[in-house]
Amino acid sequence: MIKESYKETDERELVKASLDGDKKAFGEIVNLYQKMVARTVKGMLGDSVFAEDIGQEVFIKLYHSLSEFRGEAKLSTYIQKIAVNLSLNEIKRRKRFFSMFSQRGNNEMYEFEIPDYDTEERKDASEIVNKALLAMSPKFRIILTMRMLQGYSTKETAEILDLPLGTVLSRLSRAQEELRIILKKI
Repeated sequence: MIKESYKETDERELVKASLDGDKKAFGEIVNLYQKMVARTVKGMLGDSVFAEDIGQEVFIKLYHSLSEFRGEAKLSTYIQKIAVNLSLNEIKRRKRFFSMFSQRGNNEMYEFEIPDYDTEERKDASEIVNKALLAMSPKFRIILTMRMLQGYSTKETAEILDLPLGTVLSRLSRAQEELRIILKKI
């Protein structure tokens, strides 16, 4: 049965209706979680066309894999996991691309600098934090993004990333220290 509106529907019903072919139900899932996905992907990749593409890809992948969602965790956790994995894949793809073009003949590496297009003297605090996050290692960046920006608990972060709780805690500690060092330089 296709409903007119899914505004007050819980996620289990939305998943079931989506699996039954109701495009409005899937549209409601997108509406509910698109901001969360955007924050995660932009936290990992920066505010770029790549981030927009990955954000759309998250929902395409969700649409094709929704039948695999078993409901053992929250739908938001499942979607977050897709967003994190696709973002990490994009980071790896970029590294491979740049490494193909960065070596000189005698094993020296060209330095790639990300241009700073912000020439205003006064910068918004979120821009500074985003710039610092992009300078961090992806394994630390994702922990900070999920814990500090998305508000996930340490346990939820460990669950989404399939990491032991202790690993998340130690990476969070190292990530916060790395962030402090980077922010001092900015």
